Amino acid sequence: MEHAGIWVAGIIIVFVLGSIFGLRVSPREKALGLMREKARKMALHPRLVVAPDWTHVPMATSDRASMVAYYSVLISDARLPLMRARVEDQVLKVVQGDAKFNDLPIALKGIYAIDMQANCVGIYWDEETDLRATQLDDMKAYLLSLAEI
Repeated sequence: MEHAGIWVAGIIIVFVLGSIFGLRVSPREKALGLMREKARKMALHPRLVVAPDWTHVPMATSDRASMVAYYSVLISDARLPLMRARVEDQVLKVVQGDAKFNDLPIALKGIYAIDMQANCVGIYWDEETDLRATQLDDMKAYLLSLAEI
């Protein structure tokens, strides 16, 4: 009986320590949070959305669509045409909309697709390719340049 108290105390300590270590944020999640916060500060609007079929983002499972990062820029005084384009071999391939956007080069990494509508230009991309947020400035500049075309 003397050792039962020690065993109970040991189990409680292990349980509490396990809970504390389980609450730690992974470095990947921390980097994603910092990148999204930096994007918000520079007027890029990050969010996770269900990947549209036309983007050809691989499905998470055979019956469930994947979630993909969508970063967009709002241009309050713009009247942009509807345009949807996939990125294939680092160039845009228009799926719907004006063909003048066809074959435009894109130097950004991890981009699946770009869409434009009314007063918003957005980019679907794999955030894992740039966890250090090195291309956010280039991304915003590219989206604004598309809106001016």
